Amino acid sequence: WRVAVLREPAGRGGSAAIHDGAKPGDLLKVRGPRNHFALVDAPDYLFIAGGIGVTPLMPMLAAVEASGATWRFSYGGRSRASMAFADELSQAGAVIWPEDEKGLLPLTDLIAACSPDTAVYCCGPEPLISAVEQTCAAAARPAPHVERFAPKVIDTTGDHGDHAFTVVINSNGHEYLVPADRSIAEVLQAAGERLVTSCAEGVCGTCETKVISGTIVHRDSLLSDEEREEGVFMMPCVSRCAGDRLVLDI
Repeated sequence: WRVAVLREPAGRGGSAAIHDGAKPGDLLKVRGPRNHFALVDAPDYLFIAGGIGVTPLMPMLAAVEASGATWRFSYGGRSRASMAFADELSQAGAVIWPEDEKGLLPLTDLIAACSPDTAVYCCGPEPLISAVEQTCAAAARPAPHVERFAPKVIDTTGDHGDHAFTVVINSNGHEYLVPADRSIAEVLQAAGERLVTSCAEGVCGTCETKVISGTIVHRDSLLSDEEREEGVFMMPCVSRCAGDRLVLDI
């Protein structure tokens, strides 16, 4: 694996620990990789990276190059000096776009040059991802494939999720009351039920759970509009129930 870690002074301490404490030869305990940002088969690709969001797009570029598909790769950052892997990507044919030299990435032009079969991928800060999503929507294109590092702002006004409800574990029949001020994940983990979480913000997808019955109030930043409408999966770390009872496939 090659892992890139951006120091986040206002984070929860993980990036600072890596920057300040990790050294060659150390053994790090890691959990297996998760993948809610899969590379789909397509004849053509557009990769849009912002800052350290370039990291997951690099192995995708290598796979696409090996497959023989055509691609474009635009990588934006505040300055050339702050952009990890810029030289490596430039040599591979990516367009390096430092904001202090060129301004913001020309998203409208990038999206307009896509064919109907182009798969658009984006990873980076929330303003970039939101702009790419909006640009694709304005161009009547399918939603881009995105990966977020932080939750997007979710408008919960009128979503009918801020009340207590009962969660039922399908495998054992156990029932738990989830109060308005606690998440499903918090309640189930406190009771010893098997539910693995990571971000606790609805971003990573670790806790994704199938719903057998009940109406979901989605508050994650991961599922597409189509997946939300299907109502099959939810992220119990943040999402809730619109009714009184939710049965989970756990």
